[in-house]
Amino acid sequence: MPISPSQRRYLRSLAHDLHPVILLGAKGATPAVVKELDLALSHHELVKVKLSGGDKDEREAQIAYLTDGTGAESVQQIGHTVTLFRRNEDEPKLALPR
Repeated sequence: MPISPSQRRYLRSLAHDLHPVILLGAKGATPAVVKELDLALSHHELVKVKLSGGDKDEREAQIAYLTDGTGAESVQQIGHTVTLFRRNEDEPKLALPR
């Protein structure tokens, strides 16, 4: 489900005060991290992830791995922190604008 630009703006405003829930270590994005992120997205819908060090291409690869593994969408990326969103179809917690 692609999110519209107005929804992306709204989600960015909500994510401003959030702290990272998932912190990637030296091994980067692993299947275990994807599993934990999947649980966090099911519970919170909007999650910040602190990426491990490395160059921009490595961070982009980590984001692609996390979004492909969980079905989430990247809302924004600032430095080493990315905000991901995935709608909980059973119990939606965030009301998105049209």
